[in-house]
Amino acid sequence: MLDVPHEAKVRGHQRAPSDSKEFHEVTKRDALRLLEHDVDRLLETTEQARQPALKAEMDRFADLFGRFIQEEGPALDWNKIQKLPENAVMNYSNLKSPKNEQIRNMLDKLVVIKLNGGLGTSMGCHGPKSVIPVRSDLTFLDLTVQQIEHLNKTYDANVPLVLMNSFNTDEDTEKIVRKYKGFRVQIHTFNQSCFPRISREHYLPVAKDFEIEKDMEAWYPPGHGDFYDTFRNSGLLKKFIQEGREYCFLSNIDNLGATVDLNILNKLVGEERATTPVEFVMEVTDKTRADVKGGTLIQMENKLRLLEIAQVPPEHVDDFKSVKTFKFFNTNNIWANLAAIDRVLRERTLNMEIIVNNKTLENGTRVIQLETAVGAAMKCFDGAIGINVPRSRFLPVKKSSDLLLVMSNLYTLKNGSLVMSPQRMFPTTPLVKLGENHFSKVKEFLGRFANIPDIIELDHLTVSGDVTFGRGVSLRGTVIIIANHGDRIDIPAGAILENKIVSGNMRILDH
Repeated sequence: MLDVPHEAKVRGHQRAPSDSKEFHEVTKRDALRLLEHDVDRLLETTEQARQPALKAEMDRFADLFGRFIQEEGPALDWNKIQKLPENAVMNYSNLKSPKNEQIRNMLDKLVVIKLNGGLGTSMGCHGPKSVIPVRSDLTFLDLTVQQIEHLNKTYDANVPLVLMNSFNTDEDTEKIVRKYKGFRVQIHTFNQSCFPRISREHYLPVAKDFEIEKDMEAWYPPGHGDFYDTFRNSGLLKKFIQEGREYCFLSNIDNLGATVDLNILNKLVGEERATTPVEFVMEVTDKTRADVKGGTLIQMENKLRLLEIAQVPPEHVDDFKSVKTFKFFNTNNIWANLAAIDRVLRERTLNMEIIVNNKTLENGTRVIQLETAVGAAMKCFDGAIGINVPRSRFLPVKKSSDLLLVMSNLYTLKNGSLVMSPQRMFPTTPLVKLGENHFSKVKEFLGRFANIPDIIELDHLTVSGDVTFGRGVSLRGTVIIIANHGDRIDIPAGAILENKIVSGNMRILDH
């Protein structure tokens, strides 16, 4: 039985016929009222001192839910999409490098923000994803700190690093951050919101109280679109504006290509600064067949905006995936003007499309979580542009196949940044597919390689089944290795596989 006031239940029977528009409007109003009532009940389960802050957070949640129930189907009219204007997307190669003596002044106008809300569970790791070692025993967070410290030392600057954590990663991150105390980097952290998951059946929170640690599954961080509100509420937005900082550069912590780019910064705050301010930059890169599901840039109602696959009407999904129609995809490397963020929040003109994420909890309860994406705010800013950047600025590590690339001799490590080896003849990375059953977890993956193979000349690698690699293996061209179920393949030390298919069973036994 739903915990609702008696009169709500009784009045619910005196409605217009269920097929009328009025019925749907009334049902929506009821759903929002019941949700707000339930959220108030949740707030009563927490101590008095925490209630005002939690109430503000729950008001934002109710606001999101209210928008969700008002929206009917994909919110996009496909016929309203306009051709991208000539100047909408700049080519990175047309950007000019700043003069050395101007760099310090430019860097003092910058804040670097990393989205650090994700856990390493999909790669079989406990705790925040940012503490997975990715190269030379250095974690995502180590590399980020090294990069910014290098900038600060080289140019005698003071670029701060801000981590947006979630309730999943906050406690662990706070402990880890202490080890950077002696580094030349100021590190700030703040938490994104913690919203209740709602039942798909009755649209009410599945949480019984506000003791989040007791029932983590009942709560979720609502996507990185939540950045704007929580950044302001943390007091950091105001602090940085008062310090004279002008832009933030925001990216996912697991994108190892997302380093501070001085040519883009020069366009925003340096000599190349446009006469009309560019309030928002989205770094995009050329779409390949591997990226067909990634968000893309469109022009609509004379504004540049992000289009995600979830917003596309079913009959146009193939158009969306076309590399010819939509040439670019969003890297989620975003540069945004701090004063403009403050303005859109004050004027309440921030409006991001809602992403509905369906989940099933361990106990079988089907829930939905409502999220927003940081790039979807693009249309709310003036003078927004895309910059078509080299693929090297998009190097995300989502799976062990990505880890294989970044740990290999394809890259060298320089001041916390990965640089592609000059020995690689072409700028694209190899396409690597590793079998889920034997390679998906980091520990398992590492146990299958005596050391990471030489892949300088690799185009394509597919590995499936129980396969191990000896020391000093070299993979070139297209290599496919498939161990049948119950069989095992051991690639011997020093083996050179060039354009080979290996299948069946191959075990190297010591005698």
